[in-house]
Amino acid sequence: MAMNLAAARVNANLSRSQVCEMLDIGENTLANYEAYKTKPNIERAIQIANLYGCELDDIKWNGEE
Repeated sequence: MAMNLAAARVNANLSRSQVCEMLDIGENTLANYEAYKTKPNIERAIQIANLYGCELDDIKWNGEE
């Protein structure tokens, strides 16, 4: 079962500010991804999954069950 985006970040022992710095994005952008208000494009999603040490399928990319 896929985990939500925030849980994947926490499991990777990363703070929001660390992720934002590593991906060169604003904290609002990451917060919107984690709240499922916006979705990252596929390139950004791959970067996030790699940063979190998991596969794309391990992360829930939308708020649906």
